[in-house]
Amino acid sequence: MQRNSDIKKGTLYIVATPIGNLEDITLRAIRILKEVPLIAAEDTRRTRKLLNAYDIHTPLMSLYEQVEGKKSRRLISKLNEGMDVAYVSDAGTPCISDPGYVLVSQAVEHGIKVVPVPGVSAVIAALSVAGLPIDHFIFYGFFPSRASSRKNFLRSLAEETKTLVLYESPKRLMATLSDMESVLGDRRIVVVRELTKVFEEILRGTVSSVIHVLREKTVKGEITIIIAAKKQIPTSYSDSDIRARLDQLRNDTDLSRRDIIEKLAHDMAIPRKRVYKIVINHEG
Repeated sequence: MQRNSDIKKGTLYIVATPIGNLEDITLRAIRILKEVPLIAAEDTRRTRKLLNAYDIHTPLMSLYEQVEGKKSRRLISKLNEGMDVAYVSDAGTPCISDPGYVLVSQAVEHGIKVVPVPGVSAVIAALSVAGLPIDHFIFYGFFPSRASSRKNFLRSLAEETKTLVLYESPKRLMATLSDMESVLGDRRIVVVRELTKVFEEILRGTVSSVIHVLREKTVKGEITIIIAAKKQIPTSYSDSDIRARLDQLRNDTDLSRRDIIEKLAHDMAIPRKRVYKIVINHEG
C-alpha cells in the first residue's frame, strides 16, 4: 500500500490569458491548458470561450473570490494527491487585482510547486505604450470606490515621485478624474481602455484635457490609468554631498559600483557622468 508521503505532489500552474484579443496567448499556455487534468477558473463561462477557440477540452472548476478559500482547500487536496492543476482568472495574469492569492499561498504552505506561465498583464501592456517614465512605477490596483476614501487616497500619493498605475471602473472614471485634478493638479496622465480589443483607446494628456475628451463619450470597458509622478525640483548638490552619499551607500549596502552610480544619479537627479567622475576620483 502506497503511503501519502510516497505520492509525488502535483504542480500548480498560474496561467496568464488574453485580456481581449484571443490571439494574445502563448503557445506554452495552450499546451499547459491541454495537458493538465483540471483547470480552475475565475469564471468558467468566459474561460470556456477561450478553450473552445483553441480546441481545449480540459475539465473546468470555478474558483472565484467569494469561494476561493473553500475551493482552494479542495484543489490543494487534489494537488497533494499528485494531480496537476492550472489556474486562470477572467483575463490577464492571476493574482494581479484578480483571485489566485489564496490558492497560491496555500500551495506554497503545503510545499506544492507553483509554476508561472507568463503572458498578458493589463498593467504592463498599458505602461509599455504610456510614453511616461516607467523605470520606476507603483501599481495600486483599483481606486477606492467611495469619494471620501478616494480623495484621501489621492492625497497620500501627492508627493510620490514614481509613475502611478491604477485600475478604475467606467462608472466612476469621470468622478475619479475630477478628484485627481483637484488633489494632484493638472498632471500628465494616460487613460487606457479596452486594451487589445476592437475599441481599444489610449488617451494621453493632462487631466483636464482627458476630462474634456471623455465628457462627450459614453465610456465602457476596463480602464487603466497611468499618472505622472510629481515633478521634482532640482536640488543643487556639491561634490562633497555626493561623496558623503557615496560613502554611505558603500558602508550600508552591497551594491556594485555601477549600481551605486545609477542610484546616486537617480536619487539626486544629477547627470550620471558627473557621478561617475566623482566615484572614480574618490576611489583614486
